[in-house]
Amino acid sequence: MGAAKSKRVPRAVRERQMMDAAVRTFARRGYRAASMDEIAELAGVSKPLVYLYLNSKEELFSAVIRREAAALVAAVTAAVEKGAAADRQLWCGLTGFFAHTAEHPEGWAVLHQQARTQGEPFAIEVAAMRAEIVRFVAGLIGAAAKEAGCAGELADREVAGLAHALVGAAESLAEWANACATDGTSALGSSGERERPTAKDAAGTLMNFAWAGLGRLMHGERWTPA
Repeated sequence: MGAAKSKRVPRAVRERQMMDAAVRTFARRGYRAASMDEIAELAGVSKPLVYLYLNSKEELFSAVIRREAAALVAAVTAAVEKGAAADRQLWCGLTGFFAHTAEHPEGWAVLHQQARTQGEPFAIEVAAMRAEIVRFVAGLIGAAAKEAGCAGELADREVAGLAHALVGAAESLAEWANACATDGTSALGSSGERERPTAKDAAGTLMNFAWAGLGRLMHGERWTPA
């Protein structure tokens, strides 16, 4: 009996194993095609145990979305250098975002591809995560405007629009970067082999695309139709 008790796996560890297996299965198979049998087998547990811990496939998927969303938001906010210039903070946050999505491609696939296409309540979970990141980016843009002395010229609605556009571009770029890791569409590296862009490369690309324009906007330059 003593040997049997020593082999018991703590509930938190067992639940994490099931969640990890669920992330892999949902990312590769999709929500509809994924089965609890497959998730249980991958986690090395019985299907009844999965139901005992996580109740249903729908609740398991929701739990996966919440876990992966919280991890992504934490990675972005933790990467930012507090007290640095606004552009530095944004670059650090973007680097953290691209590093996390590269290190956790299956979690990103669940958030960006699966959860959004399955309707409520899954899409709502992802929307909440996205709104949190947008608020964070809007704060950085607002701080940059204040530093440049044009805070009054950028209305809250315009700052929010810029934040949404930047987050949308980051999501699209992360999807492209992860695709480069699997389909060989990225540029040739110095070794002559195909390479996926690094997190810093991706962040630099987006900063060159967006911040150059934002910098001009902060100095009062605006594009207007001819």
